[in-house]
Amino acid sequence: MTKGFDNSTVIYIRVSTDEQAKEGVSIPAQVEKLMAYCKQAGLRVVSTIIDDGVSAGKFLSTRPGGSQLVELVRSKKVKNIVAVKLDRLFRSAADALTSVDNWDKLGASLHLLDFNGMSLDTSSPMGRMMLTMIAGFAELERNLCKQRTKDAIQHKKASKQKYCRSVYGYQTLEDGTMVPDASEQEAICIIKMMRSSGASLRAICSKLTELGYKTKRGGVQWYAATIKGILENDIHQLA
Repeated sequence: MTKGFDNSTVIYIRVSTDEQAKEGVSIPAQVEKLMAYCKQAGLRVVSTIIDDGVSAGKFLSTRPGGSQLVELVRSKKVKNIVAVKLDRLFRSAADALTSVDNWDKLGASLHLLDFNGMSLDTSSPMGRMMLTMIAGFAELERNLCKQRTKDAIQHKKASKQKYCRSVYGYQTLEDGTMVPDASEQEAICIIKMMRSSGASLRAICSKLTELGYKTKRGGVQWYAATIKGILENDIHQLA
């Protein structure tokens, strides 16, 4: 560690309702991993915060336990925040970078046990660089998704395609014009990124449900057939 010798630490654990019984994600599993890391790294755990049954779609400061963590860091009662993965704490890469920047100004560092297969400590220049790079790639992917969506709409207009039913990712106006729906487009980007990384349809369903994205009918429960339909829709293939 490079920020002096203050090893005061808070460990943070979050599980959604769907994850509570899963091996490796459950609260006891996370506690075991986090305590082992702190012992090996010489960190003194002064607080353990658990957000049980909380969705990743909520900002850290709006969660019951997350707000406690934010206050501990703000009041400088802890200098290290330890979690299993980035998605335990933050809803997006941008959210992560903003929070880590604020914590850095307060002299606190973030430790992640599983950061793309390795541990990460933002108290080191290398750790901060890695976090920034990953966030940059995430931002690039979002921009690429936006451009692909724009190209798909232009293709539809040029070929005079018409759809008799509502297409996920778009809102259909009375004149038949399709306009992008921001929230649904975000969900499509997540679906494509996860599928391209080898995720199963069931895993994608769980992630979308956890993040709070709604189906076209307004429900929060996703099904493999729905994901498959989105992936096979010609306009999404163009996008």
